[in-house]
Amino acid sequence: MTPFSYKNGILCAENVPLPLIAETAETPFYCYSSSALEKNASEFADAVKKEGLDALICFAVKSNANPAVLRTFAAAGIGADIVSGGELELALAAGIPPEKIVFSGVGKTEKELEAALDAGIFQLNAESAEELETLNEIAIKKGKKAPVALRINPDVDAHTHAKISTGKKENKFGISWEIARPLYAKATKMKGISPVGIDVHIGSQLTETAPFEEAFGKVADMLHTLREDGINISRIDVGGGLGVVYRDDDAPPSFKEYAAAVKKYFGDAGCRIIFEPGRRLSAEAGILVSRVVRVKKTPAKTFLVVDAGMNDLVRPAMYDAYHAVAPVVENGGEKTLYDVVGPVCESSDVFAKNRLMQTMRAGDLVAFKAAGAYGSSMSSTYNMRPLAAEIMVKGDRFAVVRKRQSISDVTRACSLAPWQEEG
Repeated sequence: MTPFSYKNGILCAENVPLPLIAETAETPFYCYSSSALEKNASEFADAVKKEGLDALICFAVKSNANPAVLRTFAAAGIGADIVSGGELELALAAGIPPEKIVFSGVGKTEKELEAALDAGIFQLNAESAEELETLNEIAIKKGKKAPVALRINPDVDAHTHAKISTGKKENKFGISWEIARPLYAKATKMKGISPVGIDVHIGSQLTETAPFEEAFGKVADMLHTLREDGINISRIDVGGGLGVVYRDDDAPPSFKEYAAAVKKYFGDAGCRIIFEPGRRLSAEAGILVSRVVRVKKTPAKTFLVVDAGMNDLVRPAMYDAYHAVAPVVENGGEKTLYDVVGPVCESSDVFAKNRLMQTMRAGDLVAFKAAGAYGSSMSSTYNMRPLAAEIMVKGDRFAVVRKRQSISDVTRACSLAPWQEEG
């Protein structure tokens, strides 16, 4: 099933025409296909099951933090990979049990570590010796033993954009390869720490298995060494990073190919394997729908100015990321070369350059494809632009699962200083 397809020339989300949603929800808005989310979760789970892996699949909440999306995954048996205390609260509220939650991130505060221990989550991925010391102190005070995997930085080039590479030695993430072994030895002597696993994550939007395999090979060697040292490692967290199709020529590994690569290195390890997919489960299940404000012609360019901005979808501005832009209603007419831009007061507020599309007019709707990951979750109110609405579709039904903000919603937490109110 294709979650977004044309029916009689009109782009639909499952069986709902997008113009119908646009009559209810002010543009821009995000639209998610619940059937696509369910299908992706099911196919990922089936792939790892067929390889005989004892798996815990944890959706990377940072990629899409909408509670309705998380509830959809929770119903499918998927857990959560979190990177903040806020995401912990959100995951629990969405119905994800603590025994299916893994906490990653380099800057966990004492308050966040305490909350994770109190909730009884499955695992904390420690990213430094300093974090391990802090966690140990907190766990001892609480009379607990924290289940910990050390996130190892294998110094592997993920062959992805520099801003989403996380596994090279110059990146801020993880514990350097050279100090991992002695740190594990130290962890075994900490009264509040139970070193149960090894964690690795080398980056995002990987479109080949070779970088994964290079990292997995190093982790497998580390596993063998630690077990020789008498450390009982029972979990391997392979992170996430599996890419999706943004351009027609993108060909990321299939779920089957990825699962086979994991099995190759850890199939006989006797470990529980933790997967942390984010983008791969949600990106292609979501789009951003926007309306054309005007067509602006200059001697150099023809600009298609839309009402979505970089505050709504920042990936093109931040990562030079590509998103296909499709007309919601096909007209079968002439085509025009456009730069698709937003209204934000920044030269970087550009979604697409020199994109050949059907000729558009003010009021027409366009859809930015594969926007279900790192779209709404990275959005902001820059230029005092309220956060966009989010819609969930299932079959021929749709519902607003996050209403569009008003300006008063944006400013509600603000106040004048007392001296400004005097007199």
